[in-house]
Amino acid sequence: MKDKEKGIMGNSIETVRDTDSLFISYNYRGSITFNMESVNGKRELAESVCPTKALLPFKENDSDLLLDYGKCIMCGYCTKITPKLIKINSKPASPVNTRAKMIERLGPQTPSLASYEQTGNELKGKIQELFGRSLAIREVDAGSCNGCEVEITALNNPIYDIERFGIHFVSSPRHADLLLVTGPASKNMEAVLKLTYDAMPGPKIVIAVGACACSGGIFGDTYSTTGGIDNVIPVDVYIPGCPPRPQTLLCGILLAIGRTLSHTK
Repeated sequence: MKDKEKGIMGNSIETVRDTDSLFISYNYRGSITFNMESVNGKRELAESVCPTKALLPFKENDSDLLLDYGKCIMCGYCTKITPKLIKINSKPASPVNTRAKMIERLGPQTPSLASYEQTGNELKGKIQELFGRSLAIREVDAGSCNGCEVEITALNNPIYDIERFGIHFVSSPRHADLLLVTGPASKNMEAVLKLTYDAMPGPKIVIAVGACACSGGIFGDTYSTTGGIDNVIPVDVYIPGCPPRPQTLLCGILLAIGRTLSHTK
């Protein structure tokens, strides 16, 4: 065994001590920027190649584009066709509290999120202020591909360890303060989602996780889906991504708690 591997059990992988040091791969697709000086008639091509129709024309200036993060699945087709026009960055897109805020004019700036530790500690304080105890989350898969579930599950692993911030997942909506929903809300899950929401005690907090929950995503608005969970139940916060990282999930929970806290004062 090499010296640096001494003391590390099993497969020679050890848990990191500080999540602030976690490296985001340059290949991670998190947000998009648009080079306004490189249009040259390629805007229509970029719009036509998007499978979820997330790229929209900017009404006031026909040479610019809008991006609907609620629909974007970060497939990368647009940047492959027009690499000088559109660039995908590794920094995740930020959660928002209204569906309209997910549509933005593409520019040179990329969204930035606070560190996981900083966000978690701030969230812990707000949870104590609002609930006086821990935050209980009920997660519902309303027809997702399970990509978002993988990231949600990561919140409970030894690296992110969300329970140290006073947050835990529960099996019953009657014990939950927050409803975390993934998937486009298929027709078969529509009634179940409503029943779950109705079973929660107030104040109810609902977060749509990922592009599918925000708008229907790659599933779209078809005969078999509702086109996003806000067509079934009220949503407090939308978290973009396909799927969103654990750090972004935590920021979305913080935004939802802060919004609820301001309404109770």
